[in-house]
Amino acid sequence: MIDDELIINGFCSFDEYITKEYFYGFCRKAYDIFDHKYQLRNKTGLDFYSLAHEYYISLLIHEFKPLLDRPKSMKLSTWMINGFRFVVLDALKSYNKEFAPLSDSSSDDVLEYIRSSDYEEGMMQQIADAASIHYCNDRIMQEIVHFVLYAGYSQKDVAEMIHITPAAVNQRYKKMMEEFITPYVIENYSEGLYQGAMLDAGVEEAQAVYAPIPRLFSRAKICFDFAEKSYSDMEYKRVTPDEVYALKPNEVFVFGSNLQGIHAGGAAFTARSRFGAIMGRGVGLQGQSYAIPTMQGGIETIKPYVDTFLEYAAEHPEKDFLVTRIGCGIAGFTPKEIAPLFKEGVHMCNVWLPLDFLEVLHK
Repeated sequence: MIDDELIINGFCSFDEYITKEYFYGFCRKAYDIFDHKYQLRNKTGLDFYSLAHEYYISLLIHEFKPLLDRPKSMKLSTWMINGFRFVVLDALKSYNKEFAPLSDSSSDDVLEYIRSSDYEEGMMQQIADAASIHYCNDRIMQEIVHFVLYAGYSQKDVAEMIHITPAAVNQRYKKMMEEFITPYVIENYSEGLYQGAMLDAGVEEAQAVYAPIPRLFSRAKICFDFAEKSYSDMEYKRVTPDEVYALKPNEVFVFGSNLQGIHAGGAAFTARSRFGAIMGRGVGLQGQSYAIPTMQGGIETIKPYVDTFLEYAAEHPEKDFLVTRIGCGIAGFTPKEIAPLFKEGVHMCNVWLPLDFLEVLHK
């Protein structure tokens, strides 16, 4: 065991052996302690490496001052275990909020009608098509439309397939039903709904339920017409969604990285946790992701890596590359500075760009 001050110096100088042996060693002790208390294992985002990396990045951002400023009478291992505890508690708060149990609810009456009705053949297909167009700029909502409406999967199954929580799926599903599907179904299939309601509940109750709803017709129609225009526009521009939770087999997630390959935050964390990015590898293809370094200097230092990426994309037309807002987060650049680097990508049918990049390039 070496002196605590030498260990901290090793952390500050990014000594690989000391970081691995002592930083992760102390974190492992802490994790075992708090796992026993809070049952962390097998909970999304509460595994050892996620919490240890979160702690490391926090210390890195503050240039290890929480360790340097500790009371000299306090052993480093004890101090770090206590610091790790705060990371665990913050992560538990987020976990409990996101994974709060969902209350049981009965199936939505509108979808029940659609699935049981022979009023019009292909009704579900038409509704799913309309919903897909309406949510053309929301990739995750399109995934829910596909799996729930087209394929008939449960919300729990959908959550597993697109790698988000059941709570997140449920929240978006409710939004989809309230703001689009129910008004759309009533507008286009209201006669069948009304007739079904009369058979099930009687004329008076059917009138009470459905009479107020035609006021939504014009709003639903306007939304649908606008969505059709937006969809064709999006197809032309190939816009990367603001949030990407899942990829098709031929898609690649393009993110901003650092040369050290510390994929710890933002799109880089998404690339590592979901799409195969490898810690320690800061450039190029890895899994279903592609890293472009943005933290090493000015725009002129990023351009060669973007050029290499565009060459790679041109050589692989079988893949679609979803470029995120690289360099516009912690690296501190603006879309106005970064977007021109991707000028050639606008004309490549397999390169998707963020909307604010396209707005710069189309001015």
